[in-house]
Amino acid sequence: MKKVYLDYSSSTPVDKDVLKEMIPYFSEIYGNASSIHSFGTEAFDACEKARKKVANMLNANENEIIFTGGGTESDNMSIKGIAYLNQNKKKINSKGPHIITSSIEHPAILETCKYIEKQGFKVKYLPVDKYGLINLNELKESIIKDTFLITIMFANNEIGTIEPIKEIGKIAKENNVLFHTDAIQAIGKIPIDVKKLNIDLLSISSHKIYGPKGVGALYIKKGVKIQPTTHGGGHEKGLRSSTYNTPGIVGLGKACELIKQRMDKDIKHLTTLRDLMISNVLEIEESYLNGHPEKRLVNNGHFRFTAVEGESLNLMLDDKGIAASTGSACSSKKLQVSHVLTAIGLKPEEAHGSLRLSLGRENNKDEINYVCEVLPKIVKKLRKMSPLWSR
Repeated sequence: MKKVYLDYSSSTPVDKDVLKEMIPYFSEIYGNASSIHSFGTEAFDACEKARKKVANMLNANENEIIFTGGGTESDNMSIKGIAYLNQNKKKINSKGPHIITSSIEHPAILETCKYIEKQGFKVKYLPVDKYGLINLNELKESIIKDTFLITIMFANNEIGTIEPIKEIGKIAKENNVLFHTDAIQAIGKIPIDVKKLNIDLLSISSHKIYGPKGVGALYIKKGVKIQPTTHGGGHEKGLRSSTYNTPGIVGLGKACELIKQRMDKDIKHLTTLRDLMISNVLEIEESYLNGHPEKRLVNNGHFRFTAVEGESLNLMLDDKGIAASTGSACSSKKLQVSHVLTAIGLKPEEAHGSLRLSLGRENNKDEINYVCEVLPKIVKKLRKMSPLWSR
């Protein structure tokens, strides 16, 4: 049976060149990077080289990169770290420290915001339009004197919509508000220059960009101060105490280096496959594209099918060797309606009939043709069993 992986937004395979770079740091160069002997120094030097590679990908300074355990930790560190510094800053007629985010953020952002709300912070959740875009005028109007942070994701992990990051960064700067973006899905698919985009903090996850799992990074612009959320040995300038995951950090660095080398080629390749996939899938009767038709990630196709249940669709595709997703992989086992899909105005029955097909570097045209051959048959079969389908 043919095997096709179309869940790259959930996780990517470790690139062979990345793995090759990592291997020596498991058993040959194994010193603790914080130790002062030669074994530790060798490991530390490898981490610093990786730091430069991550920084180069973003047009940042190496001193602005903090290594973390992944994207969720980077998001938490950004919001909590900034929030705790602003917790006791009192202003005249203050309504309390204030954060602005969107209604379609990843749970790593939304759950963190809900957590700090319980501690007295105020959070404004901006609505989005039918494509998943925030309204810039509403963003401007939501800024108050107590607003200290805007956190808006670069691109949505489910529907693939790309937010107007440059404009958001400009608004934040003009109002003297810090701007954090969860760029976990955007890295490698969109060129990112943190200076030109006025980004103050940016989250990265290694396993979304052909690096290993369990490692990530946080860009913190020079001069931006955050409070540590993890305490211990004072690693990473005291912001993230924990023994360095040297193999993982080396892998992340190599993955970022490869992104810079391959991005133009990857974007062209993925765009061609994505457009082929979307055009073919939308030939299915009563099929629809979720998210923005143009302002979307080069590897994302998010669809919904009338009178089709997404979990069943996903399972039947798996039987044909096709790996896909019904939405966000972090919550895909929860049989509940996606908050992203309800935020863009879909009814529960419409949201439940959605499917995410996300492409990667290794996919090819033959695989897309296979999926587009199998998918209509499965949709047709499921509709025959559906009481909602009367054709």
